[in-house]
Amino acid sequence: MTERVLVTGAAGRIGGYLRTRLARPGRVLRLLDVREPADPGDGEEVVTASVTDLDALVDACRETDAVVHLGGYAGEEAWEDVLATNIHGTYVVFEAARRAAVPRVVFASSNHAAGFHPTVDPVPDDLLPRPDTFYGVGKVAGEALGSLYHDRHGLDVVCLRIGTCREAPTDARGLATWLSPDDCGRLVEAALTCRSPGFRVVWGVSANTRRRWALSGAHELGYRPQDDAEVFATEVGDRVAATDVYVGGEFCGPADAPA
Repeated sequence: MTERVLVTGAAGRIGGYLRTRLARPGRVLRLLDVREPADPGDGEEVVTASVTDLDALVDACRETDAVVHLGGYAGEEAWEDVLATNIHGTYVVFEAARRAAVPRVVFASSNHAAGFHPTVDPVPDDLLPRPDTFYGVGKVAGEALGSLYHDRHGLDVVCLRIGTCREAPTDARGLATWLSPDDCGRLVEAALTCRSPGFRVVWGVSANTRRRWALSGAHELGYRPQDDAEVFATEVGDRVAATDVYVGGEFCGPADAPA
């Protein structure tokens, strides 16, 4: 029996990482974005649509076993844009999943949903929201929507507070917060395949030597990270920024925080 997973924001950076890493025999990835993902291949279907289009999302969710919601702006934007795409768009995804009877949504949240918390060791999985930007507020809203759609409508919802998901960390903070592309694939796969997760919020981070974010919640899903940012320590260096005392790092700087 074919399994079908809808991936929103599939043309973005993390969407690109996941396409090969979520590919499995018997699984079809339905790739949704406002622009067509590069080189769609076997086992992939393409839907060109915005996450703000409810009718299109309901159609995209039909005959789908799960949604991986990555769509939206990937950094700080004007409030109007965050509201329209990241907040309303996430509502649309959950509502479309409900209408199409999709049982599970994996939501790409962010460490910036809790960015203004001090970085302690360990930073617990159940850290209350404390967003550092409008972008972070959007992720808090997404987590809240996930909680509502689980409690009211019975969807299984796993929210991943993703760290620095790139090919390699770019600064000293990233040596602690890095989520390698391979571990990102492992984490999303665990969120898709774990049994009856209910509603969960877990950290998305690799097995870094300098990691401070707890992994107990992700371990309960079956996530077993294999990568460590320490291999990049020499090239990155140890220069610590003043904002590294916060979970959100440089997003906790001046109001013109970087995207």
